[in-house]
Amino acid sequence: MLGPADVRRLAGELGIRPTKKLGQNFVHDPNTVRRIVAAASLTAEDVVLEVGPGLGSLTLALLPVAGAVTAVEIDPVLAARLERTASEYSPALAGRLRVVEADALRVRADDLGDRRPTALVANLPYNVAVPVVLHLLAELPTLRHGLVMVQSEVADRMAARPGNRTYGVPSAKAAWFADVRRAGPVPRNVFWPVPNVDSGLVSFTRVEPPSEVARADVFRVVDAAFAQRRKTLRAALSGWAGSAARAERLLRAAGVDPAARGEQLEIADFARIAEAAEADPE
Repeated sequence: MLGPADVRRLAGELGIRPTKKLGQNFVHDPNTVRRIVAAASLTAEDVVLEVGPGLGSLTLALLPVAGAVTAVEIDPVLAARLERTASEYSPALAGRLRVVEADALRVRADDLGDRRPTALVANLPYNVAVPVVLHLLAELPTLRHGLVMVQSEVADRMAARPGNRTYGVPSAKAAWFADVRRAGPVPRNVFWPVPNVDSGLVSFTRVEPPSEVARADVFRVVDAAFAQRRKTLRAALSGWAGSAARAERLLRAAGVDPAARGEQLEIADFARIAEAAEADPE
């Protein structure tokens, strides 16, 4: 496992200066890494997908507990070094690791080979955390559970329930795929460089979609409802529906109060609205 001295040595060797553009903040505290792996509830049957492995602190801790680890790294310098780091620090387990140089926002199932991931465990770049999680859950139906570290406010939004002031688009869309929950805070001093925000852990367990209607259709309703979140759904969905009158008709057909607001609805409610639109074309 990598400690502070190891992290700085590797970064110096590679000429790495962490960049805000790539959201690079490297974990250098072994106890935090152990805590993340323990909270992920992995077994030897799991194929873990790690996004943004960086210098390999979390990667090295995942290898002993997972059957295999696929690490997706966008930085070519870091990607090229990771397998050698695994061989140096954990030679007996290095064969479990596969490194894929790719953008996690664009990676496809076929890019990951025949070892389809069952769990996502990652310290995600703050600036793309939600899009990455949603993309991977959509692209990889084999992902059954996971634990990610994100900015604390993002963790709140991902795990929020209807009626909570932080409930919004990330919360509703994540709920289509999974039961998402906060799994604890992470102090900023475990990173190098130290970020100016706190972090938090988010766990998820996949659930069945609440409807057979197309996910894209449901997500359009979600986007419209929260684009003007202070408005009633009758008003907020008028553009999506074509008129306020049709929006009200569809809402009533879905059993949703037209005077309600998006923050009060569960993902199943949004799905019923999409279903009503499908059954009542203009």
